[in-house]
Amino acid sequence: MHGFLFYRQKPIDRYIVDFYCPKLRLVIEVDGDSHNTDEAMVNDTAREEILSNMGLNFLRYDDLEVKKNIGNVLLSIEDFVLAKK
Repeated sequence: MHGFLFYRQKPIDRYIVDFYCPKLRLVIEVDGDSHNTDEAMVNDTAREEILSNMGLNFLRYDDLEVKKNIGNVLLSIEDFVLAKK
């Protein structure tokens, strides 16, 4: 997107993120139903805090949003990319 390279299933520290753009220090996570439990939400929050403390930015989307409204998801990502460009 706009010349930025994104990696899929990228290991960072002890985690694997769904998508990562090193130049933007951007992590994109797509969360399915397994992320809707109390335990998963606590784990996701802790994980995001650790990675954010490493200077990473996060965009998080529900998998249904990606499946049903990919256009708006891509526009949201593009807005972030253009703001950081």
